Amino acid sequence: MTEPRNAPTASDIKRWRQYLADERAEASVYSELASRRTGEEKAILLGLVEAERRHEAHWIDLLGEHANEPTRTALRTRLLGFFAKRFGSVFVLALMQRTESRSPYESDADATDAMAADERLHTEIVRGLAARGRNNMSGTFRAAVFGANDGLVSNLALVLGMSATGVGTGVVLAAGVAGLLAGALSMAAGEYVSVRSQRELLDSTTPDPSARQVLPQLDVNANELQYVYRVRGMAPQQAAEHAHEVLNNLDCVHVGLDTGTLSAQPGDSIGSARGAALSSFLFFASGAIIPVLPYLFGLTGLAAVAVAAVLVGIALLMTGAIVGVLSGASPLKRALRQLAIGYGAAAITYLLGLAFGTTVA
Repeated sequence: MTEPRNAPTASDIKRWRQYLADERAEASVYSELASRRTGEEKAILLGLVEAERRHEAHWIDLLGEHANEPTRTALRTRLLGFFAKRFGSVFVLALMQRTESRSPYESDADATDAMAADERLHTEIVRGLAARGRNNMSGTFRAAVFGANDGLVSNLALVLGMSATGVGTGVVLAAGVAGLLAGALSMAAGEYVSVRSQRELLDSTTPDPSARQVLPQLDVNANELQYVYRVRGMAPQQAAEHAHEVLNNLDCVHVGLDTGTLSAQPGDSIGSARGAALSSFLFFASGAIIPVLPYLFGLTGLAAVAVAAVLVGIALLMTGAIVGVLSGASPLKRALRQLAIGYGAAAITYLLGLAFGTTVA
């Protein structure tokens, strides 16, 4: 452990107290998350709590009598604690991943090498836990974010492009509603075909249980069964031995064309085609309705364009931030990127509308 200085400066004390407050807050976040988990994940989170308590003890030792002077935790960490208590979701883990990756201990001489190493590994541990949560999340949620974003961008571009041509408000409103319905129906149809085709493909590759009925008629010496196991991934010798064992134990219960460790079944449920189609329709429509709202409430001209752009901008920032959190990246950067892409597409369409309107005029 690094020896504390005999006479710490006021700056040292302030920094140590901030570290202490942050360690306590992070331990509280992990403890709250652990209370909502079971099994292995709970044990891992409690291990993180224990590590944060060790770090906390280090700063208490350095601070001595100053350890009892309260310091406010960073706003980001306080917000994480709030979310952990009320939600305990993958969002908190994704944000904690970024918090751990920003640890200053590697460059701080008052933190031990072990503490800096702990924080580096904590980043990977939380990354793994967050990845589990992302993998377990329903594809419906991801479809909601990206479907709504598609509706936002495409219909804003359509509405602004039509407005720029100088046509009447009624025409712009009709175009917006038509774009909403056309896009939502197209998304729904595409999703239905995609999921239905995927299901049919999986059904065609699923082993037929009735094939085991022919096992008693097989030639034991020819051992055709071995090729079934080989095509499913077994090594030749293992497949031959397993097939021979099966054929010599046909009277045993449950013996047959077992898949064992084979990967014939899909790992994830892909849901129903109708459910996916309905979800896609609603998600796209929820985004596409926003650019149309100003026109529905009677706004016209540049006022309607400005309000539509602002509303869509807010929505794009929200969807971008959500994507950032889920990917473990900076929510702000992803939000601004989403905004730039959406506004860029709308601006190009608006300029084309102006050019088209001028040409027609």
